Amino acid sequence: MTGSKTQVELPGNTRTEPAIRVDDLVAGYTEHAVLHHISLTVAPGELLTIVGPNGAGKSTLLRVLGGTLKPRSGKIELFDRPLGLYDRRALARNLATVAQENSVAFRFSVIEVVLMGRAPHLGPFHLESPHDLAIAQAALGEFDLLELASRPIDELSGGERKRVFLARALTQEPRIILLDEPTAFLDMRHAAEIFECFRRLRAERGLAVVATLHDLDAAAMYADRILLLKDGATAGYGVAEEVFSAERLSEVYEVQVQVGRNPATGTIVVYPTPSGTRPPPP
Repeated sequence: MTGSKTQVELPGNTRTEPAIRVDDLVAGYTEHAVLHHISLTVAPGELLTIVGPNGAGKSTLLRVLGGTLKPRSGKIELFDRPLGLYDRRALARNLATVAQENSVAFRFSVIEVVLMGRAPHLGPFHLESPHDLAIAQAALGEFDLLELASRPIDELSGGERKRVFLARALTQEPRIILLDEPTAFLDMRHAAEIFECFRRLRAERGLAVVATLHDLDAAAMYADRILLLKDGATAGYGVAEEVFSAERLSEVYEVQVQVGRNPATGTIVVYPTPSGTRPPPP
């Protein structure tokens, strides 16, 4: 693995509009605003990671982008069209979301859960076709799940279930995917494979990805741009070298940190430095 960012050329596609454009967004759940004047853009093929301490508003921002929480003010556009103009089916054909925690009410098999991602592409009372099954099986293969296809989902580990719901989202064939802590519950191998999978899909399909992460090193390694949140407001926005300064991260996370470089990849790494310890060399 390397820390180089993917340079995306979309085959047969000359569209230049952003996949997502957010302008001066304010949002919250009650009278209290959680997000304050957020602006960002995500291009087709780009990975934007959203980082920040607990309670910073990361998951709330994903809910607004996914259309499950209406903003109080500001604008959100998907491919130059206001988010509010997409009906439910059209939105599901363009955008998929994988939450931190996912559940299924009944004892479905893995392949049945993944095939649910085809629902936006099927007419009323239509059953999945061989084409739909092939798409679902390809998604299972992307996430190392083919051997588990017939297993009931309630028999899987947390990490395996996470990969099932990532595969279901991919089966929707969206142009945008929103991921809330996509590597939670995953071991080191599968976490790395998830990032590499989405790196490839971004390059091949022009898939735009927005992911919340707690892992700052992974954000620095894989993201094209990073949005750093504190108390629902933008504390930094740009490439890792611009956003991840020791001074800024120490202020946002309220702990002393040092910023260095991974000797293998050259990407930024962040070291907490508790009081009384010596920081590692930069």
